[in-house]
Amino acid sequence: MPDGKVAIQLLDAIPPIRGPRGRPRFRPGVFQGDRGYGWDENIRATRQRGVRPQLARPKDDTHGSGLGRTRWVVESTLSWFNHHRRLRLCYERSEGSLLALHQLAAVLICAQKLDHRQAA
Repeated sequence: MPDGKVAIQLLDAIPPIRGPRGRPRFRPGVFQGDRGYGWDENIRATRQRGVRPQLARPKDDTHGSGLGRTRWVVESTLSWFNHHRRLRLCYERSEGSLLALHQLAAVLICAQKLDHRQAA
């Protein structure tokens, strides 16, 4: 099933978001997605829920999704995980050891980022 068909179900399944004070929010402020999510039905349903849609249209032929810097952060983080060969191809047979390798990769990525910040 395409991701775009279950996007609104995903939006509805988000748990309450606690803020500094007051009643917790039940929905995020913005819903971002690439061309696979930018259908008219999804945009309409997102607006009905009081969330601002930032979804690229399927027929938009510009390069990239045009969603800006926040999307770049997610894509660059995924590429950092792909630098670890054991995570690119799944050699592990158990879920626990694969989870441990992902956690170790996250620690190494964070340590490398902190080391670069201290050097600057």
